[in-house]
Amino acid sequence: MSLLSTHGLTAHYGQFQALFGVDITLEPGECVAIIGANGAGKTTLLRALSGILRSDADAIRFNNEAVGDRPADEILRRGIAMVPEGRKLFPSLSVEENLLIGAHARKVPGPWSLEAIYALFPILAERRNSPGTALSGGQQQMVAIGRALMSNPAVLLCDEISLGLAPVVIRDIYNALPQIRSGGAALIIVEQDIGQALKVADRVYCMMEGRVTLSGAASDLSREAIHNAYFGAAA
Repeated sequence: MSLLSTHGLTAHYGQFQALFGVDITLEPGECVAIIGANGAGKTTLLRALSGILRSDADAIRFNNEAVGDRPADEILRRGIAMVPEGRKLFPSLSVEENLLIGAHARKVPGPWSLEAIYALFPILAERRNSPGTALSGGQQQMVAIGRALMSNPAVLLCDEISLGLAPVVIRDIYNALPQIRSGGAALIIVEQDIGQALKVADRVYCMMEGRVTLSGAASDLSREAIHNAYFGAAA
């Protein structure tokens, strides 16, 4: 039984259909990468999984329960947290206050606390009283990840966590993922950087125009197959 799965998942923005029958699975403790070009439907998939976009109940199952029609606050309480693209920190709050917000909706025992987040990202301890928006982009990303972890989720959804960051900062953030997994969270990572995705993922789904065009173990997928699934095979 998969921890999280979709079954013929569709999604719409008004009259525009963004997802067409998407089927993915996430096993306990696993890291799955979702790759694809801009407009492929990756973020829409995460928005559906997190309850921001509602779908048919049976289109998404979590812990073998139909949750596709559940609102975002309930999805978070059940144990699915998201690190949104663009970080979305609260500008009027300090680093520590932004982190504490993450524990507000879901207070459950687990490995993640303020002390654990500061151990994972020591720079945040130094900047704990600074406004969240006074930090560098990489430090803000660390706050966004820490805020999601404060709910001690079973599933962490990460939307483009490397976007716009310097390579050295990306390395530091991705170096934290094994520790996050060792704490018990399974990960779904949306990533445009194919190389980065293949380094950290157990399995990969490639999307194009709202459909899954390729899936498999990261170690089994050839660069040619990924390129064809990512951009479409040449005619």
